[in-house]
Amino acid sequence: MASPAPSPPRARLGRNVFALAAVSFLTDVASDMTYPLLPLFLATTLGASATAVGAIEGAAESVAALLKLGSGWLSDRVRRRKPLVVLGYGIASLIRPLIGLAQSATQVLAIRVTDRVGKGIRGAPRDALIADSVDPAIRGRAFGFHRAADHAGAMVGPLLSFALLRWGGLELHQVFLLTAIPGALAVLAVLFGVREVPREEDGAARKLDLRAPLGRRFWAFLGVLVLFTLGNSTDAFLLLRARDLGVDAALVPILWAVLHVVKSLSSTPGGALSDRIGRKPLLVAGWVLYAAVYFALGRADAPWHAWALFAVYGIYFGLTEGVEKALVADLVPANRRGSAFGWYNLALGIGALPASLLFGMIWDQAGAPVAFTFGAVMALTAAVGIAIVAPGRGGFKPLGNS
Repeated sequence: MASPAPSPPRARLGRNVFALAAVSFLTDVASDMTYPLLPLFLATTLGASATAVGAIEGAAESVAALLKLGSGWLSDRVRRRKPLVVLGYGIASLIRPLIGLAQSATQVLAIRVTDRVGKGIRGAPRDALIADSVDPAIRGRAFGFHRAADHAGAMVGPLLSFALLRWGGLELHQVFLLTAIPGALAVLAVLFGVREVPREEDGAARKLDLRAPLGRRFWAFLGVLVLFTLGNSTDAFLLLRARDLGVDAALVPILWAVLHVVKSLSSTPGGALSDRIGRKPLLVAGWVLYAAVYFALGRADAPWHAWALFAVYGIYFGLTEGVEKALVADLVPANRRGSAFGWYNLALGIGALPASLLFGMIWDQAGAPVAFTFGAVMALTAAVGIAIVAPGRGGFKPLGNS
């Protein structure tokens, strides 16, 4: 078999990809100044159980996923994506700092859900805008680069939290309030750095039927993704597991940063590799690696196990996150990308709440090892499914205009 042709010399990531990467970097600085500390805050300060932590995070992600479907469809219908992206980042940047004022788990739930409303509004239009902005030959690299910037922000955020708590003399609620600064910078970056990509008028894009144009292969992929997601609970449980294994609370932000260092370093190469050899091998390998990490976490018994497994876990994201999004763009016409990314995120969200609730209940009733084993078994089952339904290298022929 002949080796794949290299990307065309003029295939460049371009202004929008770089601008949206900067926006995601700043947003994740803000978000991850809070996120790794939130499970500990809920469990220790507010006395929430593992089931409650799962309910809060699962509900927040499910709300986001439902909104991504509507916003993605709307961005196809009105043929403008940027206004929804601006609105979504604006809502999250305004509401996130209020966690610093929360006095109960119920208040944290309300704030997290509203934060995820912003994510839900911006997510699908932003991903469709990235796909609209690049040559199909580098689609995997573009999504991988965006995820790398996102994870770089998620690395900087907890490091800032650690510095502010350890050397700045601040309390948790003060750190949460300071997330307003990078959040505001992110909104400015999307306002002045991102440009709308003109698209041809197409009457099909204005039809209310969201399913008809997307195709059987796309729906089969989503079905397998839902199966995987049912075993993919919130990463808050990984942080709780790290504490169980003896990782000091002050070092949890550093552990979270290590995870995102690996995510950031592996995302662009993973996406670019999928452009050359196809999406299927990367997804199968990533989901098998996920299963291995979860199985090992269930049997770990020392702090260094948490550090090692968090680092390996980061590679799973590099192999799958950008690749999944590139696959979505591969499988649907250009004028339906917003809707397709909406359905993709809905598939993730459908499983988010039951997965996190189920994982939390298994943890509470049978212990962490059983819960992590459950997640590993679901991931292995999904890996078999994706090997069956995902197209091979020859299946990645761009549909529609980019």
